[in-house]
Amino acid sequence: MMTSEMVLSIEARAAVLHVLHWMAFGIEMLGVTVIVLGVIAASGWSVIQTYRGEWNGAFRSYRANLGRGILLGLEFLIAADIIGMVAIVPTFERLGILGLIIVIRTFLSFSLQIEIEGQWPWRRYRADAQNGEKDVL
Repeated sequence: MMTSEMVLSIEARAAVLHVLHWMAFGIEMLGVTVIVLGVIAASGWSVIQTYRGEWNGAFRSYRANLGRGILLGLEFLIAADIIGMVAIVPTFERLGILGLIIVIRTFLSFSLQIEIEGQWPWRRYRADAQNGEKDVL
């Protein structure tokens, strides 16, 4: 049976690991950028709504848009963690840490989604059906 050590030379493995590390770093930076841009965009939109005198709508939409930016950024950060784990030699300790990070970030994503929509995700279909929306999965 051939292993990856037999197939790839040491230099080729080092190059692949180097590329994977840079990919993980790039995706992490993309996640942080998405969060920062989400904060800026949500704040700007909220200022515009406040200027128009839509106080209640401004606050609600600010929270929702801010949450959406954070959710999208968290998705990129989770992807970067997974790629980073593949790039490093996986050990049970590192897999446990990665699993813990993913559980925490998934819980944050779930909590933010509930905060944005104001209902449990499995109740979304029922609420959309009651509102008469036809593009419901």
